Amino acid sequence: MADKPGKSHGRLAIRPSIKPQELITPTPQLHGAWTAKVITLFPDLFPGVLGGSLTGKALQEGLWQLETIDLREFGDGKHRNVDDTPAGGGAGMVLRPDVVGRAFDAARDGARGIWPVLYMSPRGRPMDQALMRSLSEADGVTILCGRFEGVDQRVLDHYDVLEVSLGDFILTGGEIAAQALIDATVRLRPGVLGNAQSTEAESFSNGLLEHPQYTRPAEWQGRAIPEVLMSGHHGKIDAWRRAQSEGLTRARRPDLWAAHEARSKG
Repeated sequence: MADKPGKSHGRLAIRPSIKPQELITPTPQLHGAWTAKVITLFPDLFPGVLGGSLTGKALQEGLWQLETIDLREFGDGKHRNVDDTPAGGGAGMVLRPDVVGRAFDAARDGARGIWPVLYMSPRGRPMDQALMRSLSEADGVTILCGRFEGVDQRVLDHYDVLEVSLGDFILTGGEIAAQALIDATVRLRPGVLGNAQSTEAESFSNGLLEHPQYTRPAEWQGRAIPEVLMSGHHGKIDAWRRAQSEGLTRARRPDLWAAHEARSKG
C-alpha cells in the first residue's frame, strides 16, 4: 500500500493534535466538520460542482470537508493494477477486493462516530430525502465510486457497505452520483443554506412533491400569480399549497402518493 495522501478540500482549522505537522500536510482534519471521504480512480473530478454555490461556500468556511482517496495508489505492481477479469467469464473488468479493501482501511483513519460506508451502484437503494437526512446526521461518510463492471462482492460484504443508486440508469462511473449524494446531504447540514425553513417545505420533506412557486412580476405573458397567493391570508395560502402538492404528487408520482395515503391511514 502506498502512503501517498489523498487530496483534501476545505478551510484549515486548528485543533489540538499529537501530530502538529498535520496542519501543513495536504490532508488537514477539520475538527468537528462533517466529512465526505471519496474513494475514486479520478480524484481530479472533485470537488467538481461541489466547489460552487452554497456547498462550495460552506466547504471554504469549514462547515464540511471533502477528502479524495485515489484508489490507484492502492493498486498492485508497477502499474498499480486495480482490476481483473470477472470470475466465470464475461465482458469488462471488476475492481479487486484486496485493492478496494486497502482503500477502505485507509479511509477509516479519522472516521469516528457514526460513519456509513457507501458504494454508488445502479442496483443499490434509491437515493431519497430520508437517506440524505440520515447521512447528514452522521459524523461523515465514505463513498466508493465504482468503475468498469463493478466491484468484487466480497469486499462489499466484508465492510458492510450500503449500495446506493442515483436512478435506474447506468453511468460510466460513480463520481457524478457521489457528487449528487454529497450535495443533497451537505445542504441539510446546519448553517449551509442559512435558512433552515427552506428545507422543510421543499419536495419530499413531507412525502409530497413541492407546490408551484411564483414571484414578481405579478403578471407575465398574460399569466397572473394565483389570486390566493396575493391575498395575505396565510391559512388560505397554506391550504392552497397543500392541495397543489397533493394534486401534483397524485398525478406525477403515484408511488409517492400511495405511500402518503398509507401513512395517513396508519
